[in-house]
Amino acid sequence: MSDTPENPSHYKQGGIQPWDYIVANNMCYLSGNVVKYVTRYKYKNGLEDLKKARAYIDKMIDTFPA
Repeated sequence: MSDTPENPSHYKQGGIQPWDYIVANNMCYLSGNVVKYVTRYKYKNGLEDLKKARAYIDKMIDTFPA
């Protein structure tokens, strides 16, 4: 299978595409991006992706209802 924008190689490592998992679990934009970056960090951008995931987690914490 070739690498395409809809099916990039850094998402082929798991049993499910991150966007399929996100949709199946009705996740919001912020938590969906956490899943995306944590899923791909080993295969694409390493520490940079973990920092991106952390930024989305921080935003989730900042906007969590009191």
